[in-house]
Amino acid sequence: MLILGIESSAKAASAALVRDGELIGQYFQCSGLTHSATLLPMAEQLLASTGTDKSALDAVAVARGPGSFTGIRIGVAAVKGLCWALEKPAIGVSTLEAMAWNGSGLGDGALICCCMDARRSQVYNALFTIRDGRPERLCPDRAVSLAELADDLARRDGAPFLTGDGARLVSEYLGDRAMPHSAAKGPLLHQSAWGVCMAALDKEPESAGALLPVYLRLSQAERERQARLESEQTH
Repeated sequence: MLILGIESSAKAASAALVRDGELIGQYFQCSGLTHSATLLPMAEQLLASTGTDKSALDAVAVARGPGSFTGIRIGVAAVKGLCWALEKPAIGVSTLEAMAWNGSGLGDGALICCCMDARRSQVYNALFTIRDGRPERLCPDRAVSLAELADDLARRDGAPFLTGDGARLVSEYLGDRAMPHSAAKGPLLHQSAWGVCMAALDKEPESAGALLPVYLRLSQAERERQARLESEQTH
């Protein structure tokens, strides 16, 4: 199965091409430029440089959340457009599940703590363990406080391996409480389109129209609107 993967859930953006679990190529960028200007050109260049015709793709996969509201919308919209134009199916995967592949080389039994900074002293988080070289989910995707996450980790066996753009934040919190852990460095710190492709391998492709983002939490604008409405109702 030949999958083109797209990742735009945070500051970094990437596109990857994977055939039957083997990475063919990946473009990665963490420049701060808007994903709407970089994602599709990155995917086009990847296909061109690997000599891959778009018609050869079996599916296009994307991290559909949680993550940056704008980043997720851009990624999902880009994949919808590609799939409609190419008449190919889409595969939406959890950003956190895709990120868990960063720890797939740690060996069976490793505890992988995927964390994205959700602001307001919260992280988007999910926990995984490695079984036969693949991440196995231990809890659903969630938005939790640093204190809640620390309490959960304290009840589990093994020192967690932290990955994601919230890893430093969580590491500082755990470090202040003398809780053992390790944190990813370099490319393993960031979400990647390779992880998106790997997470998509056991997912059922769907039509582009069925692909929807997953936010877990209301956007800041929606929270402010809700607070304003509640304030008006009490006066």
